[in-house]
Amino acid sequence: MSQYLAKYSQFVMPDHINVVGTLFGGQMIAWVDLAAAKVAHRFLKGSQADGAVTRTIEQVEFKEPVYLGDWVNFTAAIVSAGTTSIHIEVKAYAEGGKTDPRLACVASLVMVSVKKGEKGNYIKHPHGKTIQ
Repeated sequence: MSQYLAKYSQFVMPDHINVVGTLFGGQMIAWVDLAAAKVAHRFLKGSQADGAVTRTIEQVEFKEPVYLGDWVNFTAAIVSAGTTSIHIEVKAYAEGGKTDPRLACVASLVMVSVKKGEKGNYIKHPHGKTIQ
C-alpha cells in the first residue's frame, strides 16, 4: 500500500444533481480530480516542483448512484511514479443518512509535476521522488 494517501469529502447539494435525480457524473469527476490533486500535493512536498497538473484521467467507473444529501468520501493513493508522472487511484464512497457507505466510483489518473518557467509558463519538471 502507498505511503501517500489523502482523504477528501463532499456533501451532495441540489446544484450537483442531474435530471434523473442522481449526482451529475461531471461533478464526480471534478471531485475525483481534487482528491488526486490533494495526494499529489502531499507527494511533491520537499521536491523542486511547484505542483502537479492532470495529464490524463485514464479510467472512471461509476459503480453506484449517489443521491442528494449523501456524503461522498474520497481516498486517493499514489500507485506509482515516473520521472515527472504520478499515477493515482481514487475511490469514492457514498454515504447516506440511513445507508452504509458504498463504493460509488473508482478512477485512475496521471498527474505531471511542473515548475514555473522563466517566461511564466509551467513546464514538466522531475519531482525526484519514488514510491516504496
